Amino acid sequence: MTSEIDLSCRNINKTFDDFIAVRDVSFEIPRGSFFSILGPSGCGKTTLLRMLAGFLEPSSGDITIKGRSMLGIPPNKRPVNMVFQHLALFPMMTVAENIAYGLRRRKEKPAEIKRKVADALERVGLPGVGDRAISQLSGGQKQRIAIARCLVLEPDVLLLDEPLGALDLKLREHMKVELKKLQQAFGTTFIYITHDQSEAMVMSDNVAVMNSGRFEQVGSPQDLYYNPSTAFVAGFVGESNRFSGTVVSRAGNIVEVKTECGQHLHASERVDLNLASGQKVELFVRPEMIHLSREPQQSTDNSMTGQVENILFDGGNSRLLIRETSSGSEIQVVHPQTSEFSDINKGDTLFLSWKADQSHVFLDTNERGEA
Repeated sequence: MTSEIDLSCRNINKTFDDFIAVRDVSFEIPRGSFFSILGPSGCGKTTLLRMLAGFLEPSSGDITIKGRSMLGIPPNKRPVNMVFQHLALFPMMTVAENIAYGLRRRKEKPAEIKRKVADALERVGLPGVGDRAISQLSGGQKQRIAIARCLVLEPDVLLLDEPLGALDLKLREHMKVELKKLQQAFGTTFIYITHDQSEAMVMSDNVAVMNSGRFEQVGSPQDLYYNPSTAFVAGFVGESNRFSGTVVSRAGNIVEVKTECGQHLHASERVDLNLASGQKVELFVRPEMIHLSREPQQSTDNSMTGQVENILFDGGNSRLLIRETSSGSEIQVVHPQTSEFSDINKGDTLFLSWKADQSHVFLDTNERGEA
């Protein structure tokens, strides 16, 4: 019976002397899915990837691919291939020779190699370029050739270590879409390492947010964005306005918070934290959740007044930076592209409001004893 899980990690730890690089990481990746590991530099994601590839052995725990443990199995014996940020294509070889390299090392028949190379070029959208030199290719074409060279070997899992990092912004945006199409076309499980949340959110079926060596949350991009389970995820995934404060009271799952600037805000406690009066917390609200008005709003959970300090025009993604009148704190709001707000100017006074269930509240990380 074929396993529905391509890769599984159970309680993986990796230490270097006294430093814990990866802490008790467990996850499963279903066959044929696009899984991203997202986190800031130094969080342990590349160390984890190197363990999956076989370049490092875990200090404890187990890694299985298609139900088979990979402990003690060297990189060249694992059903895994890897695409690096700088691609590592051979400049002295043609495109076809680059793609055929692994097949030749396997000593496959020349006719079969030729067929597989032609098929791989067709599937990555570059038919007929086999005779070209690597130097004749654009950045995006090189990217696809590097992926074709791996996928032609039909690995169970393809590991990608920040492969778009060396590309310019426009090409990177284009390749995000291309990579997702390639993954679906080949049906191979992709494990993608990145510090760029946009890459992870656009391409992935599921994303693991990593921080200080551990997974803070694993879920779909939508779940991470709308239902973060920790303050780190709320602050790292997407844009948010962040307020530090102290719990004043609670009614059911609605928590009242007095911020350090003296504002009284309300948020829905979506994670079962059982927050109590006096606890230090962090409250988050996304810029697009804040309602703008030219008149004060009645019967709203959260309301404040502010002056427009800056207008960041970017079409449908335009934003306002608003200085709150009483506290002096800066609030970021997505600027609605409607006729009502098309004539907003710097210095205008606006009224801001949002509901409690459009906010997230978490125990302050210092209260949890975290760095």
